[in-house]
Amino acid sequence: MKFTDGIWLVKEGYTIHTPKEIFDYKMKADSIEVFAPFKKIVTRGDTLNLGMITTSIEAPQKDILKITLTHHDGEKKKGPEFPVTKNKVALQTTDEEEKIIIQSGNLKAELHKKEYQISFFGDDTLLTSSDIGGAGYVESNEGAFMRERLNLSVGENIYGLGERFTNFVKNGQTVDIWNKDGGTSSDQSYKNVPFFISNKGYGVFVNHPERVSFEIGTEHVSKNQFSVAGETLEYYIIYGPTMANIIQKYTDIMGKPALPPAWSFGLWLSTSFCTDYDEETVNRFIDGMGERDIPLEVFHFDCFWMKDFEWCNFEWDKRVFPNPEAMLKRLKEKGLKICVWINPYIAQKSPLFLEGKENGYFIKRHDGSVWQWDLWQGGQAVVDFTNPDAKAWYLSKLEALMDMGVDAFKTDFGERIPTDVIYFDGSDPEKMHNYYAYQYNEAVYELLERKKPGEAVVFARAATAGSQKFPVHWGGDCLSTYESMAESLRGGLSFMLSGFSFWSHDIGGFEEGATPDIYKRWTQFGLLSSHSRYHGNVEYRVPWVFDDEATEVTRKFTKLKLRLMPYLYAHAVSAHQTGVPMMRPMVMSFPEDLTAGSLDRQYMLGDSLLVAPIFNPVGRGEFYLPEGKWTNILTEKTYEGEKWYSEIHDYMSFPLLAKENSVIVMGTEDEHAEYDYAANPEIHVYGFLGEDISVAKDIYSKTGEKVAYIKVSKEGEKVSLEVENIDNYSVVWHKQVSDEVERFEGTKNLRLQ
Repeated sequence: MKFTDGIWLVKEGYTIHTPKEIFDYKMKADSIEVFAPFKKIVTRGDTLNLGMITTSIEAPQKDILKITLTHHDGEKKKGPEFPVTKNKVALQTTDEEEKIIIQSGNLKAELHKKEYQISFFGDDTLLTSSDIGGAGYVESNEGAFMRERLNLSVGENIYGLGERFTNFVKNGQTVDIWNKDGGTSSDQSYKNVPFFISNKGYGVFVNHPERVSFEIGTEHVSKNQFSVAGETLEYYIIYGPTMANIIQKYTDIMGKPALPPAWSFGLWLSTSFCTDYDEETVNRFIDGMGERDIPLEVFHFDCFWMKDFEWCNFEWDKRVFPNPEAMLKRLKEKGLKICVWINPYIAQKSPLFLEGKENGYFIKRHDGSVWQWDLWQGGQAVVDFTNPDAKAWYLSKLEALMDMGVDAFKTDFGERIPTDVIYFDGSDPEKMHNYYAYQYNEAVYELLERKKPGEAVVFARAATAGSQKFPVHWGGDCLSTYESMAESLRGGLSFMLSGFSFWSHDIGGFEEGATPDIYKRWTQFGLLSSHSRYHGNVEYRVPWVFDDEATEVTRKFTKLKLRLMPYLYAHAVSAHQTGVPMMRPMVMSFPEDLTAGSLDRQYMLGDSLLVAPIFNPVGRGEFYLPEGKWTNILTEKTYEGEKWYSEIHDYMSFPLLAKENSVIVMGTEDEHAEYDYAANPEIHVYGFLGEDISVAKDIYSKTGEKVAYIKVSKEGEKVSLEVENIDNYSVVWHKQVSDEVERFEGTKNLRLQ
């Protein structure tokens, strides 16, 4: 929110009060509290009729500082609150004549006494600062606000803030953290997260579930401002120094992503939304994929598995699915997992509406009546998950579906949550607007985990801070255009820099109009994302409705992903353990390369594979390679790094490159995502011709346990391989010299020379 008119004037109707000096302070072993009045105190009379900001600082863990700015502390505190770890660790504090120094690990804050300002340092290097006049309390006719302004240094870029489809670098943008159902072609977002990362080695998490307004170099072009309504503002400074370090520490306090089941990484196929379908159609799709040798892991039934105007009633529409139990049994006998669409709303025509109304299971208006509107479904009400009975009632309907054979739920919607309402537990409706997505997906995920331990996975659209604990999320309603494909990727990369690790999107685009060209290029991108799903609006998304080549492309890249499962699942386990995402923006993987800072049309899939989707109908791949030698794993063509490339690809190829001195473990199975990844693996070694190097890789079971180990080392002119718990394997050495490839068959302690 903007409070000033240029940098000299305050907007009409606003008064900004800023702390001027540290008048007094209290220091404890694990916290410090600073009292800073709105004017400098010269005489005793200056202490009268004067407000102040109280700044408290503590640390939940090393390298993180929590800063709380408070004007009036008498407000009645109402939830909900983000699930932040409540630990407090000891601080190192130094009280000097002109400043107070507070340190947590390698992160240090200096509070200047005479001119109130805070400077933050990582390993004694200045990260950012809240300069004189930065922190403030704002009075207006609209109510009170608290703001903070942190310096943006020259060359500093800001990333994250949720799944945002605008420019990848957020400088110059105004961002409101407020979930909306706006598609992928606007500045609105389904997944708003008040957490950003700077390329200068730090991140900031603003701990407010309600609306947080960010002015990233917009109100003042060298300042990153954030503000909230009310009398208190709380934020965390997180020191890396790398982006991976920052995300790891952020998810330490906000929760790590759960590990999705291995089968969820296979191909998902949907009925699409408004298409006509019944059991015959479903079987035609599934059998058609099998007949064309395209492995399918999950079949998804979208909205119309239920009767129209009755979403949600959680009952199969018997007009088109007369015997759902038998149908699901037959589908599961084909080796499929089953997903069905749900949302947290109950339409008035649903048989469940009266039950929910009479028992108080819905969000209410202030007069006690049920809140309803006609947007999406006629007379729909919203389930109140703050009511334990309502939550249990809702989940009982889902449990019955699971008992019938359903394995996963697409947890759609949850963004358009009203604020002029009351909740069962008295929660603040402004805070619940964004937080509702967390409660909704948490409830469904917990049911899945209880019913199918280790197998839980949702396909969620709405999210907020902490929702990374309930994967997977997909990008929402995109158009079937290259522009929308690119904006989907931008959104995913921003999402990955917001604490999330697993992400998908509608392959081919959601809206109608997908051409065979778009379908095939989006398929390449989709099968090299963490999760892969075909879905559309009024068009089917099976490949043969586009052309024969689309079938070949789908087969090739589906099977490639399945063969990559040992590599991919190892990174999934790492994401679960550390919070570092599978799909990594180039700036995260190559922070020292200045060109990588703004790249948003390519990404690293894990630590070794670069994916550069094609975004044009002529097949031109345009991509940048950081330092080193690179090899296209589809064509074996080699490239020198620190260069841009432009080249034409047919539909069976695109820029998919392995970096120098990497080890990529591939499986021999290409029919299922879930198999023994340590059985007869193919170990692909790239480079290992320059300086001495050693690269170790772990192999995990389909349940996430480490079961095997591979180490490739180069010392002098000798390249050697060490393995543990692998009986048979093959090694392919891509020397990255004149496209030379050598294959070695062998057993333990094989030497490559």
